[in-house]
Amino acid sequence: MTVSQSFRAKRPDQASRPSRRTHRLCRPLLPLALSIGSAALAQNLPPLDDSHLDVVPRTAEETARIADVTAPPTDFTRPSKYEHLSAGAATVRARRTADAFSQPSGNIGFEDELTFKVGNGLFRKLWVSAPSSTLASDGLGPLYNARSCQRCHIKDGRGHPPEAGDDTAISMFLRVSIPGGEEDAIDEIEGYIASRPEPTYGTQLQDFAVQGLPAEYRLDITYTEEPVTLADGSVVSLRHPTYRAADLGYGPLHPDAMLSPRVAPQMIGMGLLEAIPAADILALADPDDADGNGISGRPNIVWSMALDKPMLGRFGHKAGNPSILEQSASAFIGDIGISNPLFTAGAGECTDLQADCQAAIHGDGDLRGTEIDAEGLDLVTYYSRNLGVPERRDVDDPQVLRGKRVFYETGCTACHQPSFVTHRLKDQPEQSFQLIWPFTDMLLHDMGPGLADNRPEARASGTEWRTPPLWGIGMTQEVSGHTYFLHDGRARSLLEAILWHGGEAQDQRDTVIDLPADERDALIAFLESL
Repeated sequence: MTVSQSFRAKRPDQASRPSRRTHRLCRPLLPLALSIGSAALAQNLPPLDDSHLDVVPRTAEETARIADVTAPPTDFTRPSKYEHLSAGAATVRARRTADAFSQPSGNIGFEDELTFKVGNGLFRKLWVSAPSSTLASDGLGPLYNARSCQRCHIKDGRGHPPEAGDDTAISMFLRVSIPGGEEDAIDEIEGYIASRPEPTYGTQLQDFAVQGLPAEYRLDITYTEEPVTLADGSVVSLRHPTYRAADLGYGPLHPDAMLSPRVAPQMIGMGLLEAIPAADILALADPDDADGNGISGRPNIVWSMALDKPMLGRFGHKAGNPSILEQSASAFIGDIGISNPLFTAGAGECTDLQADCQAAIHGDGDLRGTEIDAEGLDLVTYYSRNLGVPERRDVDDPQVLRGKRVFYETGCTACHQPSFVTHRLKDQPEQSFQLIWPFTDMLLHDMGPGLADNRPEARASGTEWRTPPLWGIGMTQEVSGHTYFLHDGRARSLLEAILWHGGEAQDQRDTVIDLPADERDALIAFLESL
């Protein structure tokens, strides 16, 4: 369903009025009339535009209609109009199989679906070390975490920490850096937290290497359990992870090294998240908590390698990349060791202190130029942009509707913004002018010391994380074969994930603890319907 179609719907029945807290926390996109420049100026940010997209500007009439259709519901006895279409016309049928996240956008054309499938082939391709008789596939490493994109983003779903019996951490790794100095700052980005690569190991630890070279490390995780007693007397156990870079292959880490664990996030809906106007995201930011609700979301501002200027960060657990193109390029160089037009080093993540790694044979310098050329990178980007979002299930189930009310009244929507309308785009019909329901504000939030990695990324502090989208979260078991959540997979259920919330979300977490069991079960049922 396109936005223009959905806007013709009447407003939901308004007989049931929200509570005062619901009205305060469920912020509609009322400031949509702000221009991108004025929204950035109000927060003392550099002008942030969407120059990675070919945008048709909104009319005043469209802006008013968008504010109306994204306003919070007032009736929780029935679903909102088109709520079941999580991705608008790009929504796909919800398959109860592991392929649920691997479908092309529901509104993709026949010829473009072929492009999607070619991109999927490159996403799944197993790279090999150079030299190889298959030149188009060589260049792996020399250091790497996986041999293909699909090996981390298994079935385009969530990664997981290694389990008992696993000999690798195939969909998880450690980022690493050390504090930077003034020379590492980016003057154009106020509040940028300077850091630099760890001198020996770079910015990411790789647990595999091509033949003849040692891997950088082995990921070692130990857990301790902490019981949390809920108001009804039931007990939930949270596991606290401790991470260690074991079996270091190139000597000790710098004494100031900062490590951050990351599991691969799900891939669905990325093109739609990229198409949300920057102004709409900035309008939700409240860095000084001016509305007094305890939530102070901030945008991450990052340097765009592709456009050579500051841009709004959108992708990654700390919103460290501004576009799907740059997210894909950084994954190629960091995860697989594949050079590309944005990151051209044939030796991948090898540092100057890893001499044998630097001297190893790599796969660039042929007709491709880099180990994956611009055409290949664009195909993978296209594939990533057009992975469809499954439709909601059971949206009219009474328990799900009750859980939706709890979700709103508890204040979860203060960070998990339910809906947006994407830009009208000239050359991306799949993402153009869609009413979407990702349940994220795309902003950074302080989640407290319990979830802190104590490692900054651009403007994100060591306690801040980007609000993850919730669409598709209820299909994690079908797609990924597990129910591990959060940036490092420590939560083994949705309830555990909620109980890990702290910092700005402490009040919401405490409210969930105090809920009666039937209200808590309804909340989980709502999340499982997403």
